[in-house]
Amino acid sequence: MTQNVIFDEDLIRRYDQSGPRYTSYPTAAQFHSDITEQDYQRWAHSSNEDPIPRPLSLYFHIPFCDTVCFYCACTKIVTRQHDRATRYLDYLNKEMALHAPLFDPDRRVEQLHWGGGTPTFLDNGEIRRLMDMTGRHFSLLDDDSGEYSIEVDPRSVDESKLQVLRETGFNRISLGVQDFNPDIQKAVNRIQGEDITRNVLDTSRQLGFKSVNMDLIYGLPLQTVATFSETLRRTVDMSPDRIAVYNYAHLPARFKPQRRINEADLPSPQDKLDILQQTIRLLTDAGYVYIGMDHFAKPDDELTLAQQDGTLQRNFQGYSTHVDCDLIGIGMSAIGRVCDNYNQNVRDLDHYYELLDAGRLPLERGIELEPDDLLRREIITELMCHFKLDFRILEARWDFDFVQHFSVEHEALLGMQDDGLLSINNEGMHILPAGRLLVRNICMVFDRYLQGKDSSRRFSKVI
Repeated sequence: MTQNVIFDEDLIRRYDQSGPRYTSYPTAAQFHSDITEQDYQRWAHSSNEDPIPRPLSLYFHIPFCDTVCFYCACTKIVTRQHDRATRYLDYLNKEMALHAPLFDPDRRVEQLHWGGGTPTFLDNGEIRRLMDMTGRHFSLLDDDSGEYSIEVDPRSVDESKLQVLRETGFNRISLGVQDFNPDIQKAVNRIQGEDITRNVLDTSRQLGFKSVNMDLIYGLPLQTVATFSETLRRTVDMSPDRIAVYNYAHLPARFKPQRRINEADLPSPQDKLDILQQTIRLLTDAGYVYIGMDHFAKPDDELTLAQQDGTLQRNFQGYSTHVDCDLIGIGMSAIGRVCDNYNQNVRDLDHYYELLDAGRLPLERGIELEPDDLLRREIITELMCHFKLDFRILEARWDFDFVQHFSVEHEALLGMQDDGLLSINNEGMHILPAGRLLVRNICMVFDRYLQGKDSSRRFSKVI
């Protein structure tokens, strides 16, 4: 069953506040510096002791970009000195050598992702080298059954590099596009001809990549309903398997590159709502299924099928079908999740090198979850992925009375029911089509770390 979505402008205006994207719960805002290398080692040991240990997921952060996109909020290093990547790979190898002995070697890597920055900043030899190093430390799959994905800047690849990516095991790619309009591209310093993107997508299909995603952003300077509609039509014409349409969050006090955007050129809140409404209409009319948050997929895509059969999950890379894994984050700023706890590496490159030179894991912060965190994470994940919650299943698993335990939250949900966001009874709740764009608001009801706090400075607007 696909998820319909209704655009109710009055509801959106009343509920449009700042809040987490819930790629994790608790969110990274709750991470603290008390987590130690000994904590991480203990988590890994406990994970190995499971009767059936989870498979592994590896995330590599490649921070380098040769130009800066003004909208960017990622951890990155802008440089044209390509030899910096060579040294960085040396240290990724050092870090893997510290992680690998902590995990049983028969735990296979079912999911692998390179993010950035610009992972395709690496040249062909460096791509092969990093995958070879990874294969020496971890048990990679060789039958193309895993989910091995990479974020690609179409301007930084040619047919040869795409061939190398496919040969080294990648079977999914995500293309950064944002907008096809030349004036908007100039305003955000990302000049990328449509023909470049189309050629990369077509070549990827010819090489046998299983899935191609395209990333777009609405709310950029000079965008209008008409210009973004044209970008959407060109995107649909290329027929990617998935389309992610992100809301641009203008936070120049936090992200320095955004200070180079002319705020007077940003679309008004009403224009952004109009753009979003048109986006939903055009993509669903074109046959894409609204998965949730910013994501759309074709009806036969793995994400759509996973949502239909109740197995869709969510992690730091977004929606996923391979998330019941221990996630090892490798590289500066990378986030991991081991034995249901979170850790993050240091975000300064020199400090990252310094710790590894000392033979230490480059941990900066993290959080060890309590039972209440685990319960709330399960609830938030179910709502984010499937727009529903079965109280009976939760009560049987956690041995508690849902309404009694969450009495305050239940009152808030009843108010949302009165507003038409959801339907709730003693057995469970369903998010209604008018509430699906506001799923983050509904999840926030269960976020105990937000209770009584102002989240406007830490998180982006939900719409």
